Formats: sequence, structure tokens, C-alpha cells
Amino acid sequence: MIKIGDTAVSEEKVVETTSMASPEKKEESAPEKKSTSTKKAKSTKQSRGTARSKIVREQEEKEVNLFKENIYIVFVECETPGNIGFLARTMANFGLKNLVLINPPTLTNEAYYQATHGKYIVEDAKIFPTLDDFYQSQRIDFKVASTGMAGGSYNLSRIPLRPEELGESMNVSNKIAILFGREGNGLTNKEIEDCDICVSIPTDPTYPIMNISHAAAIIFYELFKNKHDYGVQGLEESSELEKEYLIKDMRDLIDSLDIPDHKKRNGLKTFNNIISRAFITAREAHTFKGILRRLKNKIGEQ
Repeated sequence: MIKIGDTAVSEEKVVETTSMASPEKKEESAPEKKSTSTKKAKSTKQSRGTARSKIVREQEEKEVNLFKENIYIVFVECETPGNIGFLARTMANFGLKNLVLINPPTLTNEAYYQATHGKYIVEDAKIFPTLDDFYQSQRIDFKVASTGMAGGSYNLSRIPLRPEELGESMNVSNKIAILFGREGNGLTNKEIEDCDICVSIPTDPTYPIMNISHAAAIIFYELFKNKHDYGVQGLEESSELEKEYLIKDMRDLIDSLDIPDHKKRNGLKTFNNIISRAFITAREAHTFKGILRRLKNKIGEQ
């Protein structure tokens, strides 16, 4: 076999050399073929690995975009413009951009100054007179109330998640609003009850209430660090409408029971809390709804 760089020989000599090749020469050629085959296999594996890496990168980019687009940070009746700026700055730190202000004070220069590199978030903030106006304008699928005063088993509306639990459980395939209340009084009981769940940060009981930007930073961090877990195929979170139908079926089922009204209300609220904390998927909601309807039909037959 002639290789590049070999000395030129006559055609006859080439034929003679080839026809008289010894077994040793043939054995030497075998590893060459094997090496070529190995190179092809490695090349195929590398191309497949590159394709997989591209898919992973595209999926991560999609998740980051959903994180930015579908989370709304809602500041209810802020008392000082500076805190709006501090909140916007914290949002910018963690890639959030949708700021909603409910009945805010006049946005003075202080709000823009305190926002520093998050100034654009203040400039693009959406302003509404009431929370109901915001809910009607933006089709929000999931509402999270933040509170410094967590409740216990006898205050069902204030049974909280910790920030890390929220970050691990929540995906952003649907629109999510995270509410922060007034600097002095926080969110009202009614505003919290209207939410699907509340989140609270464990603090020392001698001084439990945190500055809004500090509390927001902790919550945003937990959401941000888990953003690559969002958007898992087949685990799309149930929409608001799907949850409404599920809760309606449970309400009908509870109403058919012979128990006091206050137990019916607590039972429905408890069910609502469980569904909200579980962040059930659309498939789970559909399956659960089918079971509840069969139970209703079964009770109706008796």
C-alpha cells in the first residue's frame, strides 16, 4: 500500500509488491481498519452528544424565558416610593421583570434612584387601582401570598409553605402572581384567602417582620435556583380553570354529606389548601376530577 510521502516506484513494482504481500503485512493492515471503524464510532457518539447538548440548551433557554415572562410580582398599596425601587432592584438580581403596583403612591425620583440597574422595571410597571382589576386584566392561574404572620391548623388560610418548598414545587408554565403587602400591615385576611397558598420565611419571633426587599430576595432566590427544574415534559401545572372545576366537584360532594355547615366550609378550605400546595399537574387534576364525579354519582344512586 502506498501512503502519502512514500518514494515513487514503477507500476510493475507496485503490482509485484501487492501480490507478494506476506501474512505479516496483512496482519499489519487489520488494525488500520479497526482504527478507522473506532474513529467513525467516536464521531457518531460525538455528533449525538452535540445534538443532546443542543436540546438541553434550548430547553434551558425556554425555561428561563418562562421564568421571566410568567411570574408577576405584585406590591399592594406600597407606602413609600423607595421600597418600590428596592423591590425592582431585587427583581433584576434574579431575572424577574413583571412588576405590578396596586394603588401605589406617586412614583418620585426616589423609586428610580433606589432601583439602580432595575430602573427599567419601575418604568415598565403595570399599575391597577385594586387587586380585582389586576386579576381581571391578567389571567392569573396561581396566586401566592407572602406573609410574616404564619398561621396554624386553626387558621387554614395562613398555613404556609417555606420559600424552598415553593421553589422546589412551582413551575412556571402558567401565570403566577406573588403578592407582597403593605409595609405596616401586610396583606389582609381577605387578600390571603383569595390566594391559592401563602409563603412565609421563618424568623426570630422577637422580630418576625422583614423588610420587603429582604423577604423578596429570599423568595426570589429559591425560585431562581430551581428554574431549571421547570417545564418538565408531561408535568404541566393545572390551570386555574381546571382547579376551579376540581374544587366545584369537591364542593358538590361535601354538600351532599350530612355534616354541619362550618365543617363543610373547613373541609372545602382544607381540600383547596392541599391541592394548592401540591401544585398538581393537568393530568392529575383530570384524573382526580373523574374520581370525584364517580363518587358523586355513587352517592346519588344510594
